[in-house]
Amino acid sequence: MTTVEEFRTRAREWLRANAKAFDAEAGSDPEGGGVPLAASKDFQKRLWEAGFAGIMWPVEYGGQGLGVAEYLAFSEVARDFVLPVMPFVIGLGMPGPTLLELGTEEQKRRHLPPMLRGEEIWCQLFSEPDGGSDVASLRTSAVRTETGWRINGSKVWTSGAQFSDFGALLARTDPTVPKHQGITMFIVDMHHPGVTVRPLRVATGHSPFNEVHFENVDVPADAVIGAVDRGWQAAVVMLRNERVSLGTGPRSRSNPLGFDALRELARARGLDRDPAVRRRLAEIHANESALAAYGRVLHEETTAGRNIGARGSAAKLAGAAQQLWASDLAQEILGDDLVLGSEDVAPVALAILTAPGMATAGGTNEIQRNIIGERVLGLAKDPGVDRDLPFNQLRFSR
Repeated sequence: MTTVEEFRTRAREWLRANAKAFDAEAGSDPEGGGVPLAASKDFQKRLWEAGFAGIMWPVEYGGQGLGVAEYLAFSEVARDFVLPVMPFVIGLGMPGPTLLELGTEEQKRRHLPPMLRGEEIWCQLFSEPDGGSDVASLRTSAVRTETGWRINGSKVWTSGAQFSDFGALLARTDPTVPKHQGITMFIVDMHHPGVTVRPLRVATGHSPFNEVHFENVDVPADAVIGAVDRGWQAAVVMLRNERVSLGTGPRSRSNPLGFDALRELARARGLDRDPAVRRRLAEIHANESALAAYGRVLHEETTAGRNIGARGSAAKLAGAAQQLWASDLAQEILGDDLVLGSEDVAPVALAILTAPGMATAGGTNEIQRNIIGERVLGLAKDPGVDRDLPFNQLRFSR
């Protein structure tokens, strides 16, 4: 049997031969742009063939059937390389684990192996134009047909929808019950002729998010994830996976706002001996270490079958706050150079513009604090005056 150290060594050797090593002077794009989709798919396939994709997923669904130790060993080694896997982050971090927990045997065997092999890309279709942070207020509808369901409505802020093959979508299937009860989660083919994807350009100039419109999109009866009208319970599972994925995912040294990159940035400007900068760098390093340790605990508990509940929100909140703190430090280090520009400023400036989005994607920091307060600390809940009213009796502003 291969030991963890042997696994780590094999991973390092494979990455040296197949991936680009981190270069502090070269910088990187925090949004993963610039890599052709075909190249990302090819890399993901080779990653799986080498035994480094789906490390903790069951072998019968294309995974490696290994444990947390191997997963963390690979993540630690991968920090020193730039991996072009951004298109697969959503699918492997959110819908994939949700299918593992709630999917039928047919769904798992049909969809999980292609995810791992880089053959199919997934997105998450939750947020809506009028919903804000209240996911349960969604108005996209799914009506029964003779063969399944017909979906109509719109989603927004959908990452990666422009190149996705499938999406995990929440739709309202019973408007006569309170808003958290009449929801169902579906697998939707993003290539259906009734699906329209419209990219949204953000401050960085990129279009990582999209509006997605559904017009008479038919899905079969076996496209339901979990159970009909119990989509909120499925959504809680996926949101838990999302927050763990966002908050505890591998921390690449190529992140312009990571400790390694910020240290090099300060050193290049002669500020690595400045007491105030050194203190801030130490805080960033300590926070990164704490996040890594907390992530290990969550992964170990999940692997052991324990429900981590709302504690994933703490990881998500800490990860988002870390990017904001690091963004502030980067601006202090760069000073006027941030405006005047230099060769090493562009990737950092892009990361600074991207950082606030981390405090919104996957649920705002305010929402995470509410979840932690109510479900972890046991504080009093928001009154929720519309919680028990049938959805079709709620009033919405236009």
